Amino acid sequence: TEHFTSNHPERRAPLPRNMIENSMFEEEPDVVDLAKESPSYPIDSDDVVYEPRSSRLLVRGLGENDLDEEEEDYESSARLLGMSFMNRSSSQRSAAASSYTRQQPSNSCSVPSAKKMVVGILVLVIIAFVAMFIYFVPRCTFSKDGCQKTNSSIEQLYPKASNGELFPWTGLRLPASVHPVHYEISLQPNLTAMTFQGSVAISMVVLQETNKIVLHSYDMKIINSTFQDEKVNILEYKPWQQIAIKVSKELKKGEIYVLKIHYSANLSNSYDGLYNSSYIDTNGKRRVLAATQFEPLAARKAFPCFDEPAFKASFVIKITREAEYISLSNMPKVKTTPLGDGLFEDEFEKSVNMSTYLVAFVVANLSSVSKNVSNTLVSVYAVPDKKDQTHYALETVAKLLEFYNRFFEITYPLSKLDLVGIPDFLAGAMENWGLITFRETTLLIGDHSSPIDKQLVTSVIAHELAHQWFGNLVTMRWWNDLWLNEGFATYMQYMSIEEVFPELDIDNEFLSVRFKALAKDALNSSHPLSTKVYTPEEVAEMFDSVSYEKGASILLMLKATLSKVAFRKGVIEYLKRYRGLNTQSEDLWMSLSQVRSLAVRKSEMMNTWTVQKGFPLVTVNRTGIQVNLMQEHFVLNADNATDHSNLWHIPLTYVSDICNNSSSCKQVFLFKDKTEKVKWLKFNYRSDGFYIVDYGEQGWRALIIALKENVNVLPHEDRAALINNIFALSRSDRVSFRQVLNLLVYLKNETETAPLTEALTQLNHIFMLLDKRSDLLLVSRMTTYIFTVFGDLMDSQSWEEESSVSKQALRSALLETACHLGRPNCTNQANRLFVQWRTSNKTEHIPGDLLKTVLSVAAQTEKGWQVLLDTYKHSIYDSEKRKTLQALASTQDVRKIVWILKAALDGSEIQTPELPLVISTVCRHSAGYLHAWDFVKENWDKLTQKFSIGSFPLQSIIMSTTSQFSTKTHLDEVERFFGSLKERGSKMRSVQEAIETIKLNIQWMDRNLVTLWKWL
Repeated sequence: TEHFTSNHPERRAPLPRNMIENSMFEEEPDVVDLAKESPSYPIDSDDVVYEPRSSRLLVRGLGENDLDEEEEDYESSARLLGMSFMNRSSSQRSAAASSYTRQQPSNSCSVPSAKKMVVGILVLVIIAFVAMFIYFVPRCTFSKDGCQKTNSSIEQLYPKASNGELFPWTGLRLPASVHPVHYEISLQPNLTAMTFQGSVAISMVVLQETNKIVLHSYDMKIINSTFQDEKVNILEYKPWQQIAIKVSKELKKGEIYVLKIHYSANLSNSYDGLYNSSYIDTNGKRRVLAATQFEPLAARKAFPCFDEPAFKASFVIKITREAEYISLSNMPKVKTTPLGDGLFEDEFEKSVNMSTYLVAFVVANLSSVSKNVSNTLVSVYAVPDKKDQTHYALETVAKLLEFYNRFFEITYPLSKLDLVGIPDFLAGAMENWGLITFRETTLLIGDHSSPIDKQLVTSVIAHELAHQWFGNLVTMRWWNDLWLNEGFATYMQYMSIEEVFPELDIDNEFLSVRFKALAKDALNSSHPLSTKVYTPEEVAEMFDSVSYEKGASILLMLKATLSKVAFRKGVIEYLKRYRGLNTQSEDLWMSLSQVRSLAVRKSEMMNTWTVQKGFPLVTVNRTGIQVNLMQEHFVLNADNATDHSNLWHIPLTYVSDICNNSSSCKQVFLFKDKTEKVKWLKFNYRSDGFYIVDYGEQGWRALIIALKENVNVLPHEDRAALINNIFALSRSDRVSFRQVLNLLVYLKNETETAPLTEALTQLNHIFMLLDKRSDLLLVSRMTTYIFTVFGDLMDSQSWEEESSVSKQALRSALLETACHLGRPNCTNQANRLFVQWRTSNKTEHIPGDLLKTVLSVAAQTEKGWQVLLDTYKHSIYDSEKRKTLQALASTQDVRKIVWILKAALDGSEIQTPELPLVISTVCRHSAGYLHAWDFVKENWDKLTQKFSIGSFPLQSIIMSTTSQFSTKTHLDEVERFFGSLKERGSKMRSVQEAIETIKLNIQWMDRNLVTLWKWL
């Protein structure tokens, strides 16, 4: 369990209810702390255990790293192992005893003599004794064979290793009595047999005397092992992916010992560990390669190791390869040694100290381009056919590396940095130190790539490069604080691009992902940023929009609160103080507090955002010139579950009609002290805060009137936020859908991308719910409404090249919707461009942001679909290839839908990592979504072999196939299917999210169908 301590918890005073605490920041009067009352638990207390409200069973003492508590709480651990203790309940015993107590004599019976009474009692006592003896003595006492000797209580508690011996550890987390210092790893992949052999020598220091060493290993055949050069027996407990050795003499504290293991294994076929990848080159030949993906828990699949983030060590890696391949690892290559038989051994420099999940190696036939940047050799690798697509990435990473070196005031510590495009790669990218691996579509830019494609590639590079500091240099202690890695890297990707590549208009994208994070965090199935995780499935589920986008949103809010300069100083302090170490959230708050003395400590403020799930709804009530503010936990409440104890310290900002469209207008104060009258107030300036606002009927009316009079009365971020907030409030039944439609009237004068795309996204969601219900008349009316609001804007879009990323994003969203809904002007233009492209042998260029829309229209005909399938098979431009795949999956032909789903699962003609994209695209259309759902049910076991339980691809598949259901029949079916899975996925948080989402859809439809009929 995690502990949050405070040196002076008794000094905390409750905050008053329903008022603004203007004294929160002594140095920053323009930021307010809004809280009704202090939370019922101590938010910032390391002396008190804070247990997040969750459905997960936490077993005390299991998997803790306390050195002196390795054997603590055997009974709790045993329960987790499925063991039980044979005992009788005290209630049974008391009941048995009470049946033999004396009864009060009846008045109708004569009183027996004393002699008879004594004899009677004696007989009863003998009978009771015999009965109790028979009851409590085991039955085997009276059997022919007698009773077998029972194990000691310790033996009952320890699990059995695969060889039948007792395994000497009872926790999912490793003991901390031994810490690795250095690994020597030798690997020889066989890319023909798809196997590999390996050996590892682990030098470790003893931190607490012990007679056992426990580490991780998964699905390996151990050939031999030695400890201090003496042969030892390896015990394995497969359910927890652990191995152990027991030694006869206690290992001495402070001493260094060496464990050597020689082993063999198969290359993984599930995109983690050391796995085989393949692709078809331009000559039609299948090429193979080996690559790694170790985050979060898969280093143990490649070599036995202490596979937890806090067990940092250095590594020397040697890889044996055939002559046709090269090998890459985290560090520069030191030498290559010929071994004979066409084999070579590459040895790499000793690494910096790092966690096992950051170790990486690649064996492949690759080409590269390179340049020196700030004393670092930067290289971008790709398969030979795609070498000419690496130049944009090289120039981009060079600029970002220079920026990060300056911004963090810590120079990137390695002498080389490789970026490698891996065919058949599941993750978007992976930040391995010095060897960042990518999907080809997130690294390579060809001649046909659009500015939006460049925005994507730049974002992913910026994210992974930020990890070289946040995650690699300073690493979270355990996966419960994954947001320290991913939230920071996500925040830095947007901040750095805004600074280095302003032409990419990244601010709209950042606003959009903040809205998506709010949507997920409004569900009861969400989780705190920092939440307890133990099992591999729980760890995998942490890789979601809460850890990434909410984490980034909280950091943006903190930066806006502290100021840009102070925030940067705090970040630099954090990195320098904890360089090479592992941290938890409290360490970040401590560093930020060093640079800004505040009345409320940063930890007390920020823990309200990290240790409780969800976010606040601020309700604004105006009475004359007085404004009352109230906060509560905003949750969409599918099951009417409420929790009023959650409160936040909110840095509340606002603008008014007096001053509204400049950052200098941002202000907060106690409203009762101001005497000027304002017509309207807009809170959460530019949506920098992670909360939503309800203005009440009067407040919404005033804002709507203001926007109708002058669309530019608010910045475009605030206009988009109003649209986002009012749809969220409508889903929770706080605002009528009629009020939503009233706000959208102003859109006829809107020209900015952010508010228009937000409105389009929200209306498309409602359209798809209606479409999946097959309510054709209401679908038609909804289509007409969307065209009424956006039709003129759709028809006025250019189909030529467009340089502005923001305009491209708007055009792409508008025309994709227009063509999907069958607007003739759109489909005619798309067909015209497709015919030109096809008849010119694909040399007539289609603008990259319109390519998916044009090809999706073409895919609705047999001839067009076949042309696109051929294009997909032979294209070497990954952005084009992916858009072509989405077009193929948009078909309404059921036979083609069935084929494309099977082909993506099989992986021969469509790479399996694209299956989540295929499923989500199929589910957008009424013809395919039920087939996709049936496909998932029928192939669940195959899916969980490809994508581990809890993983992000599986989360995506679950939500894609269920999130548009809005009937009780579908709800029952989803609950029944996932309920039947048991340990095969029924407990995933995404399953709870799916069920909750369907219930919310049902509720929204029940409340709003009449309104839709009346007003559309």
